Amino acid sequence: MGLPRCRRTRTTATALVALMMLGACAEEGDAGRPATGSAAAASKARDGESVADFLHRVLPAGTGGTVIAARGDELAYCGGFGAADRALGTPASCRTVYDVMSITKQFTAAAILKLEVMGRLRVSDRISRFLGPVPESKRDITIDQLLTHTSGLVEALGDDYQPVSRDELVRQALASKPRSAPGEEFHYSNTGYSLLAAIVEEASGEGYEPFLARHLFTPVGMKHTGYVLPRWPRNLIAVEYDSEGRSQGRPVDHPWAADGPYWHLRGNGGMLSTAGDMLRWHRALSGDEVLPEQARQKLFAPRVRVPGLDGSYGYGWAVRETPDGRTVWHNGGNDWSLAYLTRSLRDGVLAFWVSNHAYQDGKWNLEDQAEELTQGIADRVRAEDR
Repeated sequence: MGLPRCRRTRTTATALVALMMLGACAEEGDAGRPATGSAAAASKARDGESVADFLHRVLPAGTGGTVIAARGDELAYCGGFGAADRALGTPASCRTVYDVMSITKQFTAAAILKLEVMGRLRVSDRISRFLGPVPESKRDITIDQLLTHTSGLVEALGDDYQPVSRDELVRQALASKPRSAPGEEFHYSNTGYSLLAAIVEEASGEGYEPFLARHLFTPVGMKHTGYVLPRWPRNLIAVEYDSEGRSQGRPVDHPWAADGPYWHLRGNGGMLSTAGDMLRWHRALSGDEVLPEQARQKLFAPRVRVPGLDGSYGYGWAVRETPDGRTVWHNGGNDWSLAYLTRSLRDGVLAFWVSNHAYQDGKWNLEDQAEELTQGIADRVRAEDR
């Protein structure tokens, strides 16, 4: 799927999508599946194993993070595992604030559709309407192509923490060498989603995070999601740990601008949130509070097949048809953390988990367990209702 490694190093960007990791790292014949589970896991779910018992059984000792699961509006499980901060002895919990990494893209996509509902843009618009002048090689790129990673733009332009302004990011992106002609091929692009964040600002006349807070987060009670606006107590933000168990600090300890991450990361990753707010987001996407039904259908429609993936990409979501109906999902990772969010549109089952220590050299790698963890949680939520 293009990346030789399953995790991206800090020199290329934090916001690695685990959609790529699953496509490149799953076993042959199962590549790219978000979570198909196994007969043994399904059998244990039928036998009444709880989500808590399942997690206790499968999670490796030493990892840390939080899991939340729901069916429709109803919370089925929320709990932390391991430590949010080892030095202070702070356990991970449902209140812990994490970097959700490339899951940020679904907020950016929803913001674009919100602007379309408001009459400020159309996804069929060329980017030159908002970012011009645009060189000839990129003149035909549309907002739709940015959303679906078919713009031909490069995956990343530099380090997440490089002090790059919006105008400089746009200049670099428009000057970059295309990977393919607009609309021809799928190439996962964090750069494209940063351009979408710039379009949100141009079309709305507001900053990217303030627009999301006003139109997406605040209406549904998501008080703990954002870059800087929520002003969380520092002790609630999880410390991240590398594959040798060394502290890498909190996400907010890295170089950021006063209003959030610099523009190699903004719009494509770096958003901070809690398990509780991810449940509120799930509930919001089940009704009309954020987007009307027609817009939500656009968000989750399978639009482009992804090479090496058992499914398609929509707008900020991967989409797959399963025996449980259409499943939409996304995840993200870096050299330290990993997060995964999946929603079943038929029965409303949500499974979200995030780890602030996802890799331990020579011992475990949560990428290898992503399928088992996600499907195992969903299986047990469904089994509770039978």
